[in-house]
Formats: sequence, structure tokens, C-alpha cells
Amino acid sequence: MLKILAVFGTRPEAIKMAPLVKELKRCSRHINCVVAVTAQHREMLDQVLRLFEIRPDYDLNIMRPEQSLFEITGRALAGLEEVIGRERPDLVLVHGDTTTTFVAALAAFYFQIPVGHVEAGLRTHNKYSPFPEEMNRHLTAVLTDLHFAPTATAKANLLAEGVPAGQIFVTGNTVIDALLATVKKAYCFHNPELDGIDYERKKVLLVTTHRRENLGDPLRSVYQALRAVVQAYPDVEIVFPVHKNPAVACVAREELGGTERVHLVEPMAYEPFVNLMQRSFLVLTDSGGLQEEAPALGKPVLVLRNTTERPEAVLAGTVRVIGTEREVVAAEIRRLLDDREHYRQMAEAVNPYGDGRASRRICRAILYYFGIVPAPPDEYVPGKTGLQQKELEIAGGSSSFRRGGF
Repeated sequence: MLKILAVFGTRPEAIKMAPLVKELKRCSRHINCVVAVTAQHREMLDQVLRLFEIRPDYDLNIMRPEQSLFEITGRALAGLEEVIGRERPDLVLVHGDTTTTFVAALAAFYFQIPVGHVEAGLRTHNKYSPFPEEMNRHLTAVLTDLHFAPTATAKANLLAEGVPAGQIFVTGNTVIDALLATVKKAYCFHNPELDGIDYERKKVLLVTTHRRENLGDPLRSVYQALRAVVQAYPDVEIVFPVHKNPAVACVAREELGGTERVHLVEPMAYEPFVNLMQRSFLVLTDSGGLQEEAPALGKPVLVLRNTTERPEAVLAGTVRVIGTEREVVAAEIRRLLDDREHYRQMAEAVNPYGDGRASRRICRAILYYFGIVPAPPDEYVPGKTGLQQKELEIAGGSSSFRRGGF
């Protein structure tokens, strides 16, 4: 019986780890899965835990108002020292690129316990973009024993850094597992503002922004572009779940508050958010995860950053990196609104990120690593979008690019 400690602390980590935790618990003949959360994000994390019915065995509850990276790192490390010291797991499982991720890997290393890294190998090759996530990825990789790369590109990044091929498994991304389990064709938002939008006749632009490097003038420039577009196109509506960071919220209200057909709403729980994304025309974001989720739903993505660690979607044509300059942002939105062929090419491109089976592959890779099963999982190979695959199955069928580049 393997004891695996899964550690995460933010909403994005929880979304992507939830289907894997479920899969590990289903494998109870061989695996005892223990869950520890740092609660680096509190309220948003709790929403996901409730949705996926996950009860952590340990909750460090480290979040404090206006916490610094120094404080997050120190509190998480001290808390995880106690948890790992008590549990002594066979493997510590972390996800992605948060401060919790790096700290959990470091704590496991101090106890000389192997580390498994889910969503390993993403890179922009610019240590300050995104900050601090890019360095969290690098530092975690050095401490990791089992690298679960979502794509062949991520695997190539790890190989280039000297990671042995036998320690890398290409699995697809677990976010697609979570997404396909959550999207519903008939969904009610229970929010009069959102339920009142005519999604059939209006082109809804879904907007999210929160990156540290975009705070200040870059965000102001983006919001000014959005205001200009919605004023020029009567059939466009904008839904913007506004991040709670005052540096985001204050500028959003100044530039977009009171603008007709612009809905500034509270941060949304995962279930209504992905169902809103499914009904949207396109997505504008500086998030990393949405670059994976939206292509699975056939939604073009304009990335409000100068770099991306997810070049696969850029190559596939579902994502375009456009930066934050007002004129560029407005022009790229107008192009998708006006050019039907351009929109079609982005919307119908093959999703490179997953098929809904990443958690199964990771579970099997762990069992293979510890000698419980004789063969590793098959590598993930991109095919149809996750949503297309889901619809086929329901119907009984078979189952470091920079701004301006596709």
C-alpha cells in the first residue's frame, strides 16, 4: 500500500488536482491518498473543494490579508514540515507553479521523499514572466523524481534541462478531466445579470486579469481597449469576473464601471465559470489555465501577456499572444469579431492539451514507478477537442512564443 500525499493551495491547483485525487482514491487497493492544503488562497480554494467533494486531511490555512511571497513561503514550509514528518508518505504529489508547489517539493526533499510533479515542463525561459511562477517551475523540476508532462513540448523542455527520459510521462492535462466533468449543456447561473444575457444573439467576451506583471498601466490599457470595442459593437457584451486584488478591481471600476453591456461581476466559482466560458464567443485572459481550458471548448483565446509557457495552443492556432497595448488589444478583438474565417480557424483548431484521461495515466505511472504494474501508461497524443470527444462518447461513437505569433 503506497501512501501518497497530495499538496495544493490555490484554486487553479485544486481544479487540476481534484480529478487526480479522485482517481487515486478509486485505486484504494494499492494507494492511500492523503490530501493537505496550504490554503494559499482561502475562499476560492474552498469553492473547488466543495464542488468536487474533497475533504482535506490537513488544512494549514496560511492565507493572510495582503500576504507577501516571503510570508507564504515561510508559513507553508513550517506547516508542511509537520504534515510530512507525521505522515512520512512514499510520494509527495504537487501541481504546477505556485509557491505552495515549490515549497512542498522542497519540504519533501528535506525529508528525502520522492516528488511527483503534475503539469511539469512548462517554460517561458524568462524568470520574471510570469512572476514568480516561472522560477517556481524550474525549482520544483530540480527536486522532482516523477515528471508528469502534459504535452510533448513540455517533455522536450525537461529533456533539454537534463531530466532523464525514464522519469517523464506525457499524460495530457488534468484540467481537461475536470472541465469535461463540469460543463453542462443546460446550465442556470442563478445570477439574474448572467441569466439575462442573450447568448445566442450577443457575442460575449469573457475577460479575466490578475497577473502581477500587468498591474498598473498595462491593465488600464487593456480595459480602455475593451471599452472602445463594446461601444463600437452593439452586439458585444463583456463579462468580467473581477479579481479581488484592489490593484485590479479599482482600475476595472475606473475604466469599465457604468459602461453599457459590460458586466463587472464577483469572482465566480469554477462550475458557473466554465459553463459561462462554454457560452462565450471568445476569451481574453492573462491566466495560464484558461489557455488550456478554452481550446477544449472550441473558444479562441487572446492572451494579455508578452510570453506564454503554453506554446502548443499557439502552434495549434487556438491561442494568440497579444500583450497589453490598447491599440493592439482592440485590433485583435475586432479581427475576431469581423473576420469569420479567422474566427473559424481559431475555434476549430485541435485542442493540444488533453482528452479527459490524464488522471488515469498519472495513477498508472505512479504504480509503474513503484513496481506495482508492469508497464507504463500510453503517452497522450492530441486528437479531437475534449468536448468533441465527450460528445462522441455520449452519442455512442469512438472514442516560449512571444506576442504577435501564431
